[in-house]
Amino acid sequence: MIGRRRYVIVDERDNVATVVEAIEKGEVIETEKGRITLLKTIPEGHKFALTEIMRGGYIVKYGEWIGRAKTRILVGDHVHVHNVEDIVDEVRKR
Repeated sequence: MIGRRRYVIVDERDNVATVVEAIEKGEVIETEKGRITLLKTIPEGHKFALTEIMRGGYIVKYGEWIGRAKTRILVGDHVHVHNVEDIVDEVRKR
């Protein structure tokens, strides 16, 4: 898999990356934001944290807020509905 990107980061403001194929817990991923060790297996299409996201902090994908952290999310952790709350109503008011 040398040279093949296994994740997508769209905007430099993003604090998550989306994987294009499942990546196993413990794998070290080289990103624009540094080396990240995955804390959990990340299923295809799901996200992992590029930076620590504090409880109540925004999840940023495509340079836009897409949710808010329900709990503290560590670098390399799985980011999905179990630890992200919906902010659709909040975003509509912006």
